[in-house]
Amino acid sequence: MLRRMADIDVKLGLRTILEKIEIASGKRIPELQYAKPQLVAVSKTKPTNLIIEAYEEGQRHFGENYVQELIEKSNSTDILEKCKEIKWHFIGHVQTNKVNKILAVPNLYMIETVHTKKLATALNQKWPEFRKDDGKLRVMLQVNTSGEDAKNGVEPSEIVDLTRHVSDNCKNLEVDGIMTIGQFGYNLDNGPNPDFICLKKCRDEICQSLGWDFKNVNLSMGMSDDFEHAIEMGSTNVRVGSSIFGYRPKKN
Repeated sequence: MLRRMADIDVKLGLRTILEKIEIASGKRIPELQYAKPQLVAVSKTKPTNLIIEAYEEGQRHFGENYVQELIEKSNSTDILEKCKEIKWHFIGHVQTNKVNKILAVPNLYMIETVHTKKLATALNQKWPEFRKDDGKLRVMLQVNTSGEDAKNGVEPSEIVDLTRHVSDNCKNLEVDGIMTIGQFGYNLDNGPNPDFICLKKCRDEICQSLGWDFKNVNLSMGMSDDFEHAIEMGSTNVRVGSSIFGYRPKKN
């Protein structure tokens, strides 16, 4: 039986996830202990009152998948008044014709799903029109590590080229890291998740090719079903929704 919204204890869910993150972090090998993983609470299809509950518990980073939903929530009077330090991550597919709408979002912190040179160039050209200061727009480059047609992302073999393009030609963008959506339902009895192994390899190739320190290239991998495993493998950014906000109804 599905739980009703009224039965969901967001604050308890959040505390539980943070405890699990702490435990998983302690299991990492020494060279992966340099950064505490950041939690992005995925609030898609959830009402603003639940976001406010999580914010009041100390959560600051929130992720949204749909442009229109992000626009509505970020401009909500309650959110603007009660969540002044909220940091929005856009984690859905970005179409170039929606760039202006996303960049106009109040408290936009990062776009995690940049997957083409065309999109990166469009964001770079438009960001100066929307930014409040001289700061760059944080972006992550999305990699399709599983090779599934239904998922967006650059091919692993092309990630270095995309990263170099952003670094050399998009001076208004800051590459915060790379992200992937791992295959759903992966059985850990078969060994470490190959999508996470692939993303780590992509980071190694980026750092080797561009001379970057791997500690400055974040890995956004891991969601509700696999974030603990992702953290043990080196994730520095996990995207968790249902385990915090409870059952998420399908969007019509």
